[in-house]
Amino acid sequence: MSQATMEVVKNLDIKRYMGRWYEIASFPSRFQPRNGVNTRATYTLNQDGTVHVLNETWTVGKRGYIEGTAYKADPKSDEAKLKVKFYVPPFLPIIPVVGDYWVLYIDDDYQYALIGQPSRNYLWILCRQTHMDDGIYNHLVQKAEAVGYDVSKLHKTEQSDPPPEGENTSNDTKGIWWIKSLFGK
Repeated sequence: MSQATMEVVKNLDIKRYMGRWYEIASFPSRFQPRNGVNTRATYTLNQDGTVHVLNETWTVGKRGYIEGTAYKADPKSDEAKLKVKFYVPPFLPIIPVVGDYWVLYIDDDYQYALIGQPSRNYLWILCRQTHMDDGIYNHLVQKAEAVGYDVSKLHKTEQSDPPPEGENTSNDTKGIWWIKSLFGK
């Protein structure tokens, strides 16, 4: 069965894309904690045009996080095909691990987004709010299915309202599983 071409967003306004996004659903990875909740990503524009990435999740009350950098795969292209690079802390020397981050869909108000990869092994539904309207959710799921994703693998992420504070949590753990979940290593 040939897969439909995966179109990505063109001319993404990177400044509008910055800020916090909550994970509404994703393809689970066997490396990611099954009981991870309140998973989110915060993007900040760096002066050189790259993006600082902070991924966070909470497992049994402990905050796991990892930081990295995102940048355009091809600076001359108008397509939202990004690379995300994380530096893997416990391994020495510190080595960068790079994965694909394709923005497949974003609404005009930059309130929700569908993120995938060419392998179709990873899929994320992100939203500016901790909860998403069912109609919008189903619309994004249909978009993913139309380009060859097995949407039966989507797992909804539990989000609490209000979300946890974040950076100053006492029991931080560096989330190595982020790397593993991103790249299936």
